[in-house]
Amino acid sequence: MRALRISCLVLALPAYLQAARILAIFPSPGPSQYISVEPYLKGLAGRGHQVTSVNAFPQMKPVANFRDVFLSELSDNYNELINELKEPTNTWEENTYINKLFVVVTRSVLENKEVAETLLPPGKDQFDLIIVEALRSDAYYGFAVHFNAPIIGFSTFGTDWNIDELVGNVSPLSYTPLLSTGFTDRMTFQKRVSNFIDTMIAWLNYILVHMPEHVQMYEKHFPEAAKRVKLTDLNRNFSLVLLNQHFSLSFPRPNVPNMIEVGGLHISHKPSPLPKDLEEFIQGSGEQGVIYFSLGPNVLSKELPVKRRDLILKTFASLPQRVLWKFEDDNLPGKPANVFIRKWFPQQDILAHPKVKLFITHGGLLSTIESIHHGKPVLGLPFFNGALANVNRATQAGYGLGLNHKTMSQREFKETIERLLQEPRFAQTARQMSERYRDQPMSPLATAIWWTEYVLRHKGAHHMRVAVQDSGFFAYYDLEFIGVATWMSLESLDDLELLEPKFLGYRSIMVVG
Repeated sequence: MRALRISCLVLALPAYLQAARILAIFPSPGPSQYISVEPYLKGLAGRGHQVTSVNAFPQMKPVANFRDVFLSELSDNYNELINELKEPTNTWEENTYINKLFVVVTRSVLENKEVAETLLPPGKDQFDLIIVEALRSDAYYGFAVHFNAPIIGFSTFGTDWNIDELVGNVSPLSYTPLLSTGFTDRMTFQKRVSNFIDTMIAWLNYILVHMPEHVQMYEKHFPEAAKRVKLTDLNRNFSLVLLNQHFSLSFPRPNVPNMIEVGGLHISHKPSPLPKDLEEFIQGSGEQGVIYFSLGPNVLSKELPVKRRDLILKTFASLPQRVLWKFEDDNLPGKPANVFIRKWFPQQDILAHPKVKLFITHGGLLSTIESIHHGKPVLGLPFFNGALANVNRATQAGYGLGLNHKTMSQREFKETIERLLQEPRFAQTARQMSERYRDQPMSPLATAIWWTEYVLRHKGAHHMRVAVQDSGFFAYYDLEFIGVATWMSLESLDDLELLEPKFLGYRSIMVVG
């Protein structure tokens, strides 16, 4: 035993000898995003790195090597803007709405008192690595130039065209849908057209509406950095991007070498025992088993319309299974005896329980990953577009079904539950997907930490970058070629004889096309 302890100490020692000072910025006002990254940051602190985390959810108890910079004003700023903004009526307005919310989040970081006093002044502090939530928050990417440190992005939802641009990744729109569309990789022609149009609108809105505001913030809060590096160059200067996705969870897609999939790194692989009353309720379900129902942290069951809530209650009362319902109030009028309510449940421990047969979920990414990890079929009731995409993938993969929570009837709700419980293929597919997901050389958390330290060991790991990361805007989008091709198409055939053969070949391609 003593020899084993010594061996473990020796293996861990290099990490402590190479301890780095890390600034992590994860300012999302919603808890889900921070839940997905918190084990990663604590894992780095556990390796001996000094982690400073800018966030809206500080630790309740002190953690070694871990310092919180609390964004106390973030929720108020965010909610105030939501109340001011009008609901979008078209795709352009929807993108403007989303981008303005991210402007508020970014500004809350840069104008926070502790950030302004301890992180922004030149020479006040120093960091060896910057890790940021890469979610349309371009202005605070300036910390990388400010501290002359490599930058790692963590995408809590996976990837899209905007995340791809950080590392020069190119993903064909024919089978990589925009998250907000709710599409899967198997799109019809009409869906591919819709995906293309929606992506172009999002891209144009990002360039014309989003970026000008972030450039202003960047130049204001990082004046010296802005003199050296333009923001449009900085947001293609990432050493690494960690993606909260995995091909076994959704569908395969191309990634450049410095995009690493670590979907589900928040999952604990050792379920804890459940509280006594909860365990007794579950064990009392007999062979029928238990259904777990949760709409996540952002959708409150207690705020459901009364008619919807009564429909759900009547359906549960008619089932032979017992139901665990995350309900954010102590009382639920009309609650039947087979329903157990609580304001919060240890979700991962519940999904790991063998008597839990079905997960009724809002379809959030973390819940989706947890359901696959524990091999549970799902019934998705999506409230947001991102969740709709997850539910569509579950339906396509065959381990779940989805319903419209606004229009579903009591009969439709009950029949869908019964189908998921009684048709073996749903549970079998869920178990098969769990086996595929778990079959990895390292756990997602270990993978994220290893690649983070790889970037530190190799001083930014510039050798992993594809060449297009160092290209300008026009070269990145091949606009120079488009310009030449357009000019060539206007020239006469006699004039083309003066051009090099390769340009003639390009023109031929354009004409044939």
